[in-house]
Amino acid sequence: DMALPLNVFQTVTAVVGISSTEVYTAPVGYTGVVLLAQVANIGGTSHDVTFIHRRSSTDTEIVKDFPISANDSASLFSGKLVLESGDKLVISGSNATNLKFIASILETLN
Repeated sequence: DMALPLNVFQTVTAVVGISSTEVYTAPVGYTGVVLLAQVANIGGTSHDVTFIHRRSSTDTEIVKDFPISANDSASLFSGKLVLESGDKLVISGSNATNLKFIASILETLN
């Protein structure tokens, strides 16, 4: 019987789309601690991003229609964000190709 690892580090990347996309779900038995979450705008004009914490059917906006200048990046929150098992991170933007998301997440066994 294999024991589950105590700590698992994950790097999550995604191209941000126009429609809301669930980019991460904290696994059963683990708490996800988001150490970093940022979006880079590789385009030539400003674009907006919306980043949401989802628990069951309740969405809580972390940032909403947050502008990121051309050829710039933005951290989506300061500090750390704790995700209980089943909690999701959801992202959407005002452009389908130029916004790139990256997150570093520590999953720790409950």
